[in-house]
Amino acid sequence: MVTKQFKGTSKDEADLTRADSLAREIFSDVANKWAFLIIEAVGDRTLRFTALRNEIEGISHKMLTQNLRMLERNGLIERCVHPTVPPRVEYTLTEPGRALRTTVSGMCDWTHQYLGHIETARRRFDD
Repeated sequence: MVTKQFKGTSKDEADLTRADSLAREIFSDVANKWAFLIIEAVGDRTLRFTALRNEIEGISHKMLTQNLRMLERNGLIERCVHPTVPPRVEYTLTEPGRALRTTVSGMCDWTHQYLGHIETARRRFDD
């Protein structure tokens, strides 16, 4: 992220600097393959941990747990614990999470559209 040049009051400059810093932090958190796959897998549904893990091929229990916590911390996913034995835990995207999903879906669509081109370029580069 490029820091923007802004001519204004020092409060405005401080707010912009804080927003840039927060954006970098959030991008660092969510710009990983597991977070994107979790956001796409949950979609418009509410899923339990095991169902979510079954949706995402190759994710370990530990990685799913870490990423769900990070997404919850950033307000992108909501965790609901039902007081049963054993506890039933469900995950749903929040409004900001659903908005981010639109971007993630666009990136997935882009990948599908240009998959052949990317594979050809990689083969050419690797040869």
